[in-house]
Amino acid sequence: MAQLVINDLKKEYPTRGEPLEILKGMDLELSAGDNLAVIGPSGSGKSTLLNILGTLDYPTGGTYTLNAVDPFDLDDDQLASFRNANIGFIFQEHHLLPQLSVLENVLIPTMANGKPSQNDVARAESLIERVGLAERSHHRPAELSGGERERVAVARSLICGPSLLLADEPTGNLDRKNAQQIGELLLEIQQAEAMVLVVVTHSNELANMLGQRLEINDGRLTTPGA
Repeated sequence: MAQLVINDLKKEYPTRGEPLEILKGMDLELSAGDNLAVIGPSGSGKSTLLNILGTLDYPTGGTYTLNAVDPFDLDDDQLASFRNANIGFIFQEHHLLPQLSVLENVLIPTMANGKPSQNDVARAESLIERVGLAERSHHRPAELSGGERERVAVARSLICGPSLLLADEPTGNLDRKNAQQIGELLLEIQQAEAMVLVVVTHSNELANMLGQRLEINDGRLTTPGA
Protein backbone atom coordinates (compact mmCIF):
# COMPACT_ATOMS: atom_id res chain seq x y z
CA MET A 1 0.00 0.00 0.00
CA ALA A 2 1.37 3.40 -1.00
CA GLN A 3 2.26 5.73 1.86
CA LEU A 4 2.19 8.94 -0.16
CA VAL A 5 -0.55 9.51 -2.74
CA ILE A 6 -1.39 12.65 -4.69
CA ASN A 7 -4.19 12.79 -7.23
CA ASP A 8 -4.73 15.68 -9.65
CA LEU A 9 -2.86 18.02 -7.28
CA LYS A 10 -3.13 21.68 -8.25
CA LYS A 11 -1.82 24.97 -6.97
CA GLU A 12 -2.64 28.40 -8.33
CA TYR A 13 -2.25 31.95 -7.09
CA PRO A 14 -4.69 34.80 -7.72
CA THR A 15 -3.54 37.69 -9.90
CA ARG A 16 -5.25 40.76 -11.31
CA GLY A 17 -6.08 38.71 -14.40
CA GLU A 18 -6.21 34.96 -14.80
CA PRO A 19 -4.97 32.87 -11.84
CA LEU A 20 -1.31 31.85 -12.04
CA GLU A 21 -1.23 28.06 -12.30
CA ILE A 22 1.90 26.50 -10.80
CA LEU A 23 0.84 22.86 -10.41
CA LYS A 24 -1.67 21.77 -13.04
CA GLY A 25 -2.74 18.32 -11.94
CA MET A 26 -0.03 16.04 -10.53
CA ASP A 27 -0.37 12.33 -9.78
CA LEU A 28 2.14 10.35 -7.73
CA GLU A 29 2.29 7.27 -5.51
CA LEU A 30 5.28 6.32 -3.36
CA SER A 31 5.64 3.45 -0.89
CA ALA A 32 7.94 2.81 2.06
CA GLY A 33 11.53 2.59 0.84
CA ASP A 34 10.89 4.53 -2.38
CA ASN A 35 13.06 7.52 -3.23
CA LEU A 36 12.44 10.12 -5.91
CA ALA A 37 14.36 13.03 -7.42
CA VAL A 38 12.24 15.89 -8.75
CA ILE A 39 14.05 18.08 -11.26
CA GLY A 40 13.09 21.08 -13.36
CA PRO A 41 14.14 24.67 -14.03
CA SER A 42 13.80 27.45 -11.47
CA GLY A 43 10.21 28.59 -11.18
CA SER A 44 8.77 25.30 -12.41
CA GLY A 45 7.06 24.52 -9.10
CA LYS A 46 9.53 22.16 -7.41
CA SER A 47 9.56 24.01 -4.09
CA THR A 48 5.79 24.54 -4.28
CA LEU A 49 5.29 20.79 -4.58
CA LEU A 50 7.70 20.13 -1.71
CA ASN A 51 5.94 22.67 0.51
CA ILE A 52 2.58 21.00 -0.12
CA LEU A 53 3.99 17.54 0.57
CA GLY A 54 5.43 18.98 3.77
CA THR A 55 2.05 20.54 4.65
CA LEU A 56 3.64 24.00 4.77
CA ASP A 57 1.31 25.13 1.96
CA TYR A 58 -2.16 24.11 0.85
CA PRO A 59 -3.18 22.87 -2.62
CA THR A 60 -6.03 24.57 -4.45
CA GLY A 61 -7.24 21.33 -5.99
CA GLY A 62 -6.80 17.57 -5.92
CA THR A 63 -5.99 15.35 -2.96
CA TYR A 64 -2.96 14.37 -0.89
CA THR A 65 -2.75 11.59 1.67
CA LEU A 66 0.18 10.46 3.77
CA ASN A 67 -0.16 7.21 5.70
CA ALA A 68 -3.85 7.19 4.67
CA VAL A 69 -4.42 10.58 6.34
CA ASP A 70 -5.44 13.75 4.51
CA PRO A 71 -3.41 16.27 6.52
CA PHE A 72 -5.45 19.18 5.18
CA ASP A 73 -8.54 17.82 6.92
CA LEU A 74 -6.82 18.39 10.28
CA ASP A 75 -7.11 21.52 12.39
CA ASP A 76 -4.01 23.64 12.96
CA ASP A 77 -2.89 21.89 16.15
CA GLN A 78 -3.51 18.43 14.74
CA LEU A 79 -1.68 19.35 11.55
CA ALA A 80 1.36 20.60 13.47
CA SER A 81 1.49 17.37 15.46
CA PHE A 82 1.03 15.26 12.34
CA ARG A 83 3.79 17.11 10.52
CA ASN A 84 6.21 16.82 13.42
CA ALA A 85 5.60 13.08 13.80
CA ASN A 86 5.52 12.08 10.14
CA ILE A 87 7.59 14.49 8.03
CA GLY A 88 11.28 15.36 8.16
CA PHE A 89 12.78 18.34 6.33
CA ILE A 90 16.28 19.01 4.99
CA PHE A 91 16.89 22.40 3.40
CA GLN A 92 19.72 23.82 1.33
CA GLU A 93 20.23 26.38 4.08
CA HIS A 94 20.55 24.09 7.08
CA HIS A 95 18.79 26.52 9.48
CA LEU A 96 20.78 25.45 12.53
CA LEU A 97 20.50 27.67 15.59
CA PRO A 98 23.98 29.16 16.10
CA GLN A 99 23.75 29.32 19.89
CA LEU A 100 22.98 25.61 20.25
CA SER A 101 25.28 22.61 20.09
CA VAL A 102 24.98 19.85 17.50
CA LEU A 103 23.10 17.69 20.00
CA GLU A 104 20.73 20.50 20.94
CA ASN A 105 20.03 21.34 17.28
CA VAL A 106 19.20 17.71 16.52
CA LEU A 107 16.80 17.62 19.48
CA ILE A 108 14.81 20.73 18.45
CA PRO A 109 11.89 18.85 16.82
CA THR A 110 11.37 16.81 20.00
CA MET A 111 10.77 19.98 22.02
CA ALA A 112 7.31 20.60 20.56
CA ASN A 113 5.78 18.75 23.51
CA GLY A 114 8.19 19.85 26.21
CA LYS A 115 11.60 18.73 27.38
CA PRO A 116 13.24 15.93 25.34
CA SER A 117 13.03 12.52 26.98
CA GLN A 118 15.98 10.27 27.72
CA ASN A 119 14.94 8.19 24.70
CA ASP A 120 15.00 11.33 22.54
CA VAL A 121 18.52 12.15 23.71
CA ALA A 122 19.67 8.57 23.11
CA ARG A 123 18.22 8.61 19.57
CA ALA A 124 19.84 11.98 18.88
CA GLU A 125 23.21 10.69 20.01
CA SER A 126 22.77 7.58 17.85
CA LEU A 127 21.88 9.67 14.78
CA ILE A 128 24.81 12.01 15.34
CA GLU A 129 27.08 8.97 15.43
CA ARG A 130 25.47 7.59 12.24
CA VAL A 131 26.20 10.81 10.37
CA GLY A 132 29.81 10.72 11.57
CA LEU A 133 29.78 13.58 14.07
CA ALA A 134 29.99 11.79 17.43
CA GLU A 135 33.11 13.73 18.40
CA ARG A 136 31.45 17.05 17.53
CA SER A 137 28.14 16.66 19.35
CA HIS A 138 28.91 19.59 21.66
CA HIS A 139 30.30 21.89 18.97
CA ARG A 140 28.28 24.84 17.71
CA PRO A 141 27.50 25.35 13.99
CA ALA A 142 30.20 28.01 13.56
CA GLU A 143 32.78 25.39 14.51
CA LEU A 144 31.65 23.01 11.74
CA SER A 145 32.31 22.83 8.01
CA GLY A 146 29.49 23.20 5.50
CA GLY A 147 29.33 19.46 4.96
CA GLU A 148 29.22 18.83 8.71
CA ARG A 149 26.39 21.33 9.17
CA GLU A 150 24.40 19.55 6.48
CA ARG A 151 24.99 16.26 8.31
CA VAL A 152 23.53 17.84 11.44
CA ALA A 153 20.50 18.87 9.39
CA VAL A 154 20.12 15.27 8.20
CA ALA A 155 20.24 13.96 11.77
CA ARG A 156 17.72 16.59 12.92
CA SER A 157 15.29 15.64 10.14
CA LEU A 158 15.29 12.02 11.36
CA ILE A 159 14.93 12.54 15.10
CA CYS A 160 11.16 11.94 15.24
CA GLY A 161 11.29 8.87 13.00
CA PRO A 162 9.41 10.33 10.02
CA SER A 163 7.82 8.20 7.32
CA LEU A 164 8.43 10.95 4.73
CA LEU A 165 11.72 12.77 4.28
CA LEU A 166 11.79 15.90 2.09
CA ALA A 167 15.04 17.46 0.91
CA ASP A 168 15.24 20.78 -0.93
CA GLU A 169 18.60 21.12 -2.74
CA PRO A 170 20.42 19.36 0.13
CA THR A 171 23.76 19.46 -1.70
CA GLY A 172 23.36 22.86 -3.37
CA ASN A 173 25.96 24.62 -1.23
CA LEU A 174 28.48 21.77 -1.09
CA ASP A 175 31.51 20.85 -3.14
CA ARG A 176 31.39 17.66 -5.23
CA LYS A 177 33.02 15.43 -2.60
CA ASN A 178 30.73 16.54 0.22
CA ALA A 179 27.70 16.45 -2.08
CA GLN A 180 28.47 12.83 -2.95
CA GLN A 181 28.86 11.93 0.71
CA ILE A 182 25.60 13.62 1.74
CA GLY A 183 23.74 11.89 -1.11
CA GLU A 184 25.09 8.50 -0.08
CA LEU A 185 24.29 9.18 3.58
CA LEU A 186 20.71 10.19 2.78
CA LEU A 187 20.09 7.05 0.76
CA GLU A 188 21.75 4.77 3.31
CA ILE A 189 19.61 6.04 6.19
CA GLN A 190 16.45 6.28 4.10
CA GLN A 191 16.75 2.66 3.05
CA ALA A 192 17.64 1.49 6.56
CA GLU A 193 14.56 3.18 8.04
CA ALA A 194 12.26 2.38 5.07
CA MET A 195 11.10 5.96 4.63
CA VAL A 196 9.81 7.69 1.53
CA LEU A 197 12.40 10.20 0.30
CA VAL A 198 11.61 13.05 -2.10
CA VAL A 199 14.52 15.25 -3.17
CA VAL A 200 14.20 18.47 -5.18
CA THR A 201 17.48 19.21 -6.92
CA HIS A 202 19.24 20.87 -9.83
CA SER A 203 22.10 18.38 -9.46
CA ASN A 204 22.16 15.62 -12.06
CA GLU A 205 24.73 13.79 -9.95
CA LEU A 206 22.37 13.65 -6.96
CA ALA A 207 19.30 12.90 -9.08
CA ASN A 208 21.09 9.96 -10.71
CA MET A 209 21.70 8.40 -7.30
CA LEU A 210 17.98 8.04 -6.58
CA GLY A 211 15.72 5.21 -7.64
CA GLN A 212 13.22 7.35 -9.55
CA ARG A 213 13.52 10.64 -11.39
CA LEU A 214 10.67 12.88 -12.54
CA GLU A 215 10.64 16.35 -14.06
CA ILE A 216 8.14 19.14 -13.52
CA ASN A 217 7.12 20.19 -17.00
CA ASP A 218 4.35 22.78 -17.52
CA GLY A 219 3.00 22.13 -14.02
CA ARG A 220 2.93 18.35 -14.33
CA LEU A 221 5.21 15.49 -13.32
CA THR A 222 6.70 13.79 -16.36
CA THR A 223 9.46 11.33 -17.14
CA PRO A 224 12.53 13.29 -18.29
CA GLY A 225 12.76 13.31 -22.04
CA ALA A 226 9.18 12.16 -22.48
